[in-house]
Amino acid sequence: MTTYIIESPPRKMPARPDPSIYIPPPGLAYTRVQKLFAEFFGTFALVLFSAGAICADHFLRNSNETGLGLLGISLAYGLTYGAMIVAVGRVSSGHLNPAVTIGYWVTHRLGTMDTLLYWAAQLGGAILAAYLLRYVVPEGTWRATALGTPDLASGVTRLPGMLIEGVMAFFLIFVMFAIGLDEHGIPRPVAGFAGGLIVTVASFLGGPFTGGAMNPARALGPAVVANHWSNHAVYWIGPLAGGVIGAWISDLIFLGTPRE
Repeated sequence: MTTYIIESPPRKMPARPDPSIYIPPPGLAYTRVQKLFAEFFGTFALVLFSAGAICADHFLRNSNETGLGLLGISLAYGLTYGAMIVAVGRVSSGHLNPAVTIGYWVTHRLGTMDTLLYWAAQLGGAILAAYLLRYVVPEGTWRATALGTPDLASGVTRLPGMLIEGVMAFFLIFVMFAIGLDEHGIPRPVAGFAGGLIVTVASFLGGPFTGGAMNPARALGPAVVANHWSNHAVYWIGPLAGGVIGAWISDLIFLGTPRE
């Protein structure tokens, strides 16, 4: 009697995401100092190019040339945000915004000390970027635009301004949680595109009314250097509240414990 042994094909182990392609979960492989430098340089670039685009738009229009307009300014903000997510997201998760960081804190994904240090790095990068802009941009231009410091448009009061900033920050952190905390890993180009896109389209709404900051660091850096503090609290209360609410909703509804 002949006995046949049927061997099942070997099971393939699922491949781990390539860290050069995917953004890994936060807290892996990088030191605290590396993360802080990532937040510093990322926020530096964000403020430099977004506020710089406002200065450039004013300069072009005063030179009887076509300015960047709302589209160009929004794209400068969104494209820089997306590029910096790709550049530093694998190191620090690419917050670049105290409103995003506080969302990680309220959902217990970031400790209190790391949260404060992230804020310090973000605000420091924003202020240094504004000082660089003040040095390179003609004085008449940066004074006329207050270095791109966001402010409320005529007819927009503080409460509606906070609501606009809060709603924009809400959807920003909603997207940031989706791309930064997915258990399977998100391709870095996709993460950068999604993050940059939400900032761009939110700027289309907020730009004409509040300046479309959705980021306390984006407001603070130019405000410190240009000494422009009009309605400044709007750009802290609105985005931080939106960040907290967005993080809670994302955590409770969309990031629940996966099934076995």
